[in-house]
Amino acid sequence: MKLWQKDFEVEKKVSVFTIGKDQDFDLVLAPFDVMGSLAHLAMLKKIKLVTASEAAALRKGLLEIYQQILSGTFTIPAEVEDVHSQIELMLTRNLGDAGKKIHSGRSRNDQVLVAIKLYLREAIHDLTQQTGGLARLLLEKSETYRDYLLPGYTHMQVAMPSSFGLWFGAYAESLTEDLLSLKAAYDLTNRNPLGSGAGYGSSFPLDRALTTSLLGFEGMHVNVVNAQMSRGKTEKSLGHGLSMVAGTLAKLAMDVCLYMGQNHGFISFPDALTTGSSIMPHKKNPDVFEITRGQCNRIQAVPNELSILLTNLPSGYHRELQLTKEILFPAIENLKACIDMTAYMLNEIKVKKDLLRDPRYTNIYSVEALNQLVLEGIPFRDAYKKIAASIDSGEYKPPEKVHHTHIGSIGNPGTALIEEQLKANMAAFNFTGYQKAIRQLLKS
Repeated sequence: MKLWQKDFEVEKKVSVFTIGKDQDFDLVLAPFDVMGSLAHLAMLKKIKLVTASEAAALRKGLLEIYQQILSGTFTIPAEVEDVHSQIELMLTRNLGDAGKKIHSGRSRNDQVLVAIKLYLREAIHDLTQQTGGLARLLLEKSETYRDYLLPGYTHMQVAMPSSFGLWFGAYAESLTEDLLSLKAAYDLTNRNPLGSGAGYGSSFPLDRALTTSLLGFEGMHVNVVNAQMSRGKTEKSLGHGLSMVAGTLAKLAMDVCLYMGQNHGFISFPDALTTGSSIMPHKKNPDVFEITRGQCNRIQAVPNELSILLTNLPSGYHRELQLTKEILFPAIENLKACIDMTAYMLNEIKVKKDLLRDPRYTNIYSVEALNQLVLEGIPFRDAYKKIAASIDSGEYKPPEKVHHTHIGSIGNPGTALIEEQLKANMAAFNFTGYQKAIRQLLKS
């Protein structure tokens, strides 16, 4: 069954090609399609396109389907095109003509759009909670290891003293900043396209403000053409948010892979969290972080892949828009898994103390020595030349202590300020508003 089906059958080969993998992703959208239908039904009742008794029966039927979806018993038969067709078909089989009325005043275009928006909104909620949780864990590690010195590198060369407190805290702050990109995606996602129909509105007196409120959207896409143009644009915005978080995780994963190596030996993990070699008994490989690095590098390509897919499309609906699901939905799940595994691993990390006592890091204190000369009144450039000459001659003697006091430095990593910003960025999403609306919508 197809929502657009008339008195002829499309050749099977054409159907298989055009539907592609869409049915797989439709199962993800199933609960959200029910939510959109419940809101649309309430609106149809208000404008008297369905009677009170029909609305009651249809609502009961939709809630029963929703429970099937939650229990895992809902399926989409091979002969049915998509989840939207299957839900309407089930209602029609059970309720007759009343089931046929559920599609009044909407197109599959805005039906799909609202389901995708609802799914992406929930996905952003989950990603935000995970990202915030990982940032908090990193801040805890930052405080625990704030006094453990660590070599800092530029150009892959030993540069200046750093600390594990700074290292952990840097990634916490980076994730905190990444939340801003997710928030931008959330603001675009949290707008109602329902009522835009095929992209040109309807002659029915649709109450779009009502469905916006029932679904907990912050507002609506006012212009119906723009509502349809939001498909693809919304996905691109979220793709950018995913890529920002993924970029932070990929860099962290690369650091871990380097720091675990024997040439560094800064950190380690329990044997059970590493893998071995088929021929080298000594190997303890960072496979979790290598897979994380690879997956996150792939996720960083998502905005570009979406841009290429959408780049030459004019206004209105076009069938290749369904391909955005194949790009974005797996990326969301992969990023969730990467965040989860990163947190799981970092909970077990072991940090080596007194790293900078190793003679190989003697010159890492050169800037500290230079700064001391400047504090004694020697001009900076002269002090620089003096320290450089002492290193070249072998006469350089490194300071015994590192004394950094400014905010965001070794002695003052600014953990409280980062935590404050994290809380503010998390609170800005205001997820409770839409969650309350959806609970009310699904209330039996």
